[in-house]
Amino acid sequence: MDIKKIVDNQREFYLTGVTKNIQYRKNALKNIKNWIKQNETEILSALKLDLNKDAVESYMCEIGLTLSELNHQLKHMSSYTKKKYVYTPISQFYGTSFEYYEPYGVTLIMSPWNYPFMLSIEPAIGAIAAGNCVIIKPSAYAPHISHVIFKMINETCDSRHVYVIEGGREENIQLLEQRFDYIFFTGSVNVGRQVMEKASRYLTPITLELGGKSPCIVDDEKSLKLAAKRIAFGKFLNAGQTCVAPDYLLIRKELKDEFIIYMKAIIKDFFGDCPLENTQLVKIINKKHFERLKHLLENQNIICGGKSDETTLKIEPTLVNDVDDDNVLMKEEIFGPILPILTYNHIEEAIAFINQHEKPLALYIFSAKKSIQNQILQSCSFGGGCINDTIIHLATSHLGFGGVGNSGMGAYHGKKSFETFSHTKSIVKKARWIDLPLRYYPYNQIKDKLIRFFVK
Repeated sequence: MDIKKIVDNQREFYLTGVTKNIQYRKNALKNIKNWIKQNETEILSALKLDLNKDAVESYMCEIGLTLSELNHQLKHMSSYTKKKYVYTPISQFYGTSFEYYEPYGVTLIMSPWNYPFMLSIEPAIGAIAAGNCVIIKPSAYAPHISHVIFKMINETCDSRHVYVIEGGREENIQLLEQRFDYIFFTGSVNVGRQVMEKASRYLTPITLELGGKSPCIVDDEKSLKLAAKRIAFGKFLNAGQTCVAPDYLLIRKELKDEFIIYMKAIIKDFFGDCPLENTQLVKIINKKHFERLKHLLENQNIICGGKSDETTLKIEPTLVNDVDDDNVLMKEEIFGPILPILTYNHIEEAIAFINQHEKPLALYIFSAKKSIQNQILQSCSFGGGCINDTIIHLATSHLGFGGVGNSGMGAYHGKKSFETFSHTKSIVKKARWIDLPLRYYPYNQIKDKLIRFFVK
C-alpha cells in the first residue's frame, strides 16, 4: 500500500474544489447513512466478534449515536456554512465584517478499539460535513469492524474523498510521516503525545481525545440507590472500556456501606449470579489488556466480583474497597470493569484530591444540593460530565465533547465537529466611495485626537 500516493490523490482531489460543494457533502453523508441502515446486521455481527457486544448495546452506543450525528449534520450543515456577519467598529467606516468556515483540506482520523464503529465514523462525519477529504485509520485491535468500515466507505464514497486504511502499527507510523492539514486522534495519553510530536513537524493542528482517571463523587444520601444504578451503568457498560467511565468513586464516608449494598444488588440484577456466564457481558479486547487488569486486582480488597475467564477474556464487574492514593489502581486509567472506592469526610477533601491529579476527561457529581454541585463545578477542571448521572453527556450532538489538559484538547459532536474540521476565515469588506484620511501619513495633532476618539 502506497500511503503517500493515497494522501497525494486526496490532496489533488481537494484542490479541485468538489468537496466545497454543499450538495456533494450531503450526498456522501446520505450514502453512508443509507449503508448503515441497510447493513446494520453486519455491523452488529462485527461488534459481537470483536468485543462480544450485545446487539442492543451496540445499537445504543455505536450505530444509534452515529445515525444521530449524521442526521444532525444533514439538517444543520447548510446553515453552518453561511457567512456570519459581525459588528464593524466605526473606525472602519464604511465597511462590513463577516466570518465563514472553510475546510482544512486533507484530514486524518485515527480511532480506537473500544467503540470502534462510532469513534471512527462520528469524527469522519464532521470532517466530511465541513468539506474535507478524509483518511480513516481504525484500530487493528478490532479487525472485524475495521473491515466493515473499509467496506462501507469503499461502497459509498469516492476513494479520493474518503479512504479507509486498515492495519496496525506499521500503517500508523507511515500515516504520521505524511503531511496532513488536520489530525483527529482518539486513544491513550501516551500515543497522543506521539501523534502531537509528529504533527508538530508540519505545524498540523490536531484534536486529541484522550482519557484519564474520571472521578465520581457521591454526596447524596437521599437517592443512593439511584446513584448506584447509574454509576453501575456508566462503569460497567462495555466492560468499563469507555474513556468517560467513572474511573474511581469518591463517597462521603458515612454513605459507603449502604452504597455498597445497593451496588452489589444492582450488579446482580444487571449480570446475574454468574456474570462470566452472561452472554451480554462484554469481553476485554485482547489478552494483553486482560492480563493488565488481572494484575491490577492482585492483593486488592475485593468485595464484589473479581473472577475472570481467560478463555473468553471476561472479567466480572468488580468493586474494590479501602483504596487510597498509593494503590496501583490509582496510578493509571483502569479502562476495565473495576471500581475502586475511596472515602472523604468533607467535600473540600474530595475537591482537593481531584485537583492534586491530572485534569480528567469527565467528572460526575451525585448530590441534591446545588451548593455542592456548584462548588465542585467551579473548583475542578475537567472535560465534561453529569450531575446525578454518568456518561450520557457525550450522547448528544448539541453538546461539545472533549478533554482539557492531560485528557485532551479540542472538541467535537454537532456544530463543534463542523468547527473543529474548519478554519474560521475573518473578512472586512470596505466601501470604495469613502476613504477616511486619518490612518494615512503624515500624522498630526488633529489626526491623533480623532484616532484616540474612535479607537479605544
